[in-house]
Amino acid sequence: MRGTSALPRRSAWLLPVAVTVGTTLVVALLSRLPDSISASAVGFGFLAVTYGLVLRKDDDAYTAHYGLSFGGLFDPEPLSLTRMLRESALALLWALGMAAIFLPPFWRGFTWWWHVRTPFHGARLASLSTEFSGQLLVIALPEEAFFRGYLQSALDDAWPPRWRVLGAQLGPSILLTSALFAAGHLCTELDAGRLAVFFPSLVFGWLRARTRGVGAGIVFHALCNLFASYLGQSYGFPR
Repeated sequence: MRGTSALPRRSAWLLPVAVTVGTTLVVALLSRLPDSISASAVGFGFLAVTYGLVLRKDDDAYTAHYGLSFGGLFDPEPLSLTRMLRESALALLWALGMAAIFLPPFWRGFTWWWHVRTPFHGARLASLSTEFSGQLLVIALPEEAFFRGYLQSALDDAWPPRWRVLGAQLGPSILLTSALFAAGHLCTELDAGRLAVFFPSLVFGWLRARTRGVGAGIVFHALCNLFASYLGQSYGFPR
């Protein structure tokens, strides 16, 4: 279902980029709310825009084109428990596979970037349990639905993928999506280190293209955030 935009292809990238810039400015303002509600407000902002652009349409082919079927959750047909369980299991397996590949070198990079000199004292895993639902549903789900679901798909319509990388068809969209994703993080917290999310965004984008959905990216995104939190606690960083 390529070419869903009515705009000429050579300018079809303008609308999703403009929507992303506008949405980023709004959520940057929402991030200035009190800490107790800012993360939820930002997540709701991304989800609200994604719902208005994609999910409210009663068309399973449309939501599938944007990778936002979620096992049929937003399809007009009756839900299939078998399908939801199957697709959830596949997303989990993809995410765990990516975690096995990328989290060990991330650990090394974490200690190098932060110049860690304190000994490692493994934090209690139970301390992360309260963070899990928040990372998955409040942060990873809204960001992946918007950036990898809506934005990357819309940019793929403007610039059809031309490179095959490890089984995934990729194009310029993955680079621009990652750049806007990084810029959005910088807008919510004025710290140049926030731009580093450009690199994991490339993996999230690859997962979107390889699995044709955002489920694996959501889980892997949450795992990355949880692992970073775990390392910070284990090295005694202030929370």
